[in-house]
Amino acid sequence: MPKPVAAAHDPSLAATVVRRTPLLYAAGPDPALDRPAHVRAGSGLAWFGGRLAVVQDDAAFVALTDPRGERVEAVTLPAGEGGARQFDDLRGNKRFKLDLEACTVVPGDEGELLVAFGSGSTPLREQVVLLADGPRGPRVSVHDASAVYALLRECTEFAGSELNVEGALFVDGRIRLFNRGNGAPRGDLLPVDATCELEWVALRAHLLDTAVAPPRPRGVVRYDLGAMDGFKLTFTDAAWFDGRIVFSAAAEDSPDVTRDGVVAGSALGVFDAP
Repeated sequence: MPKPVAAAHDPSLAATVVRRTPLLYAAGPDPALDRPAHVRAGSGLAWFGGRLAVVQDDAAFVALTDPRGERVEAVTLPAGEGGARQFDDLRGNKRFKLDLEACTVVPGDEGELLVAFGSGSTPLREQVVLLADGPRGPRVSVHDASAVYALLRECTEFAGSELNVEGALFVDGRIRLFNRGNGAPRGDLLPVDATCELEWVALRAHLLDTAVAPPRPRGVVRYDLGAMDGFKLTFTDAAWFDGRIVFSAAAEDSPDVTRDGVVAGSALGVFDAP
């Protein structure tokens, strides 16, 4: 395996917060659907049909917000255990969440398709959500992808000691996944930050019919993103920007991929080439 690609600090780059917008659902809260009044998390973001789609790791809703964030529509996903659609430590039901951590948009003859990925950190989190925007509104389907995640986990060059998918991009007919290396060591395996690619046509065929063989991960690249205050920086998302790939990373003292830890800080970075 080649040496990891090492990130370098570029003092000429800077990030500035230019606006903050509360993301409140236009329809308000709905106790019957277990929907809160607001978007709870922004685990993955992608432009979808002229709106910004927001997937959440702790709520079974996809938020669709207009470019200025002035109107937010909630797309309801299937409920979890006991009809819950919100998951946290206070409720004691985090183990039942889909844990959607990454999303990307795929173009097609019938329009765009939002593809959202579970983290794969537990068996319940090995599902992929497909969202199509039709004339009667968004159409949602949730697909078992356990065979796909099994191949990702088996590819230890990508997954390392623990699989934790945190980013996804559509690149020339392939889905590029980003693994976050914040897991616990397992034997001789260490947590790694890495990317791999899955052929989209094969992945879609498998999601629609699990009798079709899933695609194997290809083109693995590992990364060393550096550290902040003594904690390793690890991938948390990625997006296209001006023809290049921008990624976000967090320095979190997490004991493994399912438990949270103290966050020392975060960083943004740019890949020089796709």
